[in-house]
Amino acid sequence: MEIKAYLRILRRRGWIILLAALIASAAAFGFSRLQEPIYRARILVSILPARADWGLSNSTKDLLRNFQTNLLTHRMAQKVIDRAQLDMNTYELLSEVEANPEPDRFIIEIIAKDPDPQTAIDIVQTMAQIFADEREVWNQDQDKRDRIDVTIVDNVRDAPRWKPNPPMNALAGLILGALLGGILVFVLEWLESGILRTAEDTERSLGLTVLGAIPATDTHADASRKQANAGGNSGRVSKR
Repeated sequence: MEIKAYLRILRRRGWIILLAALIASAAAFGFSRLQEPIYRARILVSILPARADWGLSNSTKDLLRNFQTNLLTHRMAQKVIDRAQLDMNTYELLSEVEANPEPDRFIIEIIAKDPDPQTAIDIVQTMAQIFADEREVWNQDQDKRDRIDVTIVDNVRDAPRWKPNPPMNALAGLILGALLGGILVFVLEWLESGILRTAEDTERSLGLTVLGAIPATDTHADASRKQANAGGNSGRVSKR
């Protein structure tokens, strides 16, 4: 199709794309506003060997997965609930918590998501502190050269809103609505592809050059004109 054809389609049906985009954007924004907000708190726990030894460093990296498993147990969850005095059971707490090891940085990232920002902060801060305390107790029975130090990189300061994000969802709805509107326009054009509206459509469809066109007439106006002419002629005939 030529650019002129696309422009013609946009002039005729562009409003469909615009309307679909606006409706989808407004619906996404309104739905996001109705949803309960979820807040996300995050803390980093540093896990470092006591000495810069290649073998001990690799062993520490391997232990990160084991530490991740221990953090996400019902035993740890119950300790967090008891110390932070949270009104939830271990299943609920574990459903809100993530522990992501990062071996290259000797870090474990602990994340909690909750409708209450303070609860999310309490969960990650308490879990990280319990983990550090337990490792400190374990280190007391180890040789200083074989210890693995666990420390909190920084205390949790806030819990930003994680979802929903109304402005972002509205933008996504706008794009999706425009795509759906474009598909609808395509379907409508495809359904009417066999209808020849202009001389260009005829030439493109038949491969022939249009030499002339018969203008459309107003049937009602023609009938009125014929009746008027007939009435005038009958008057002239009777006058003779």
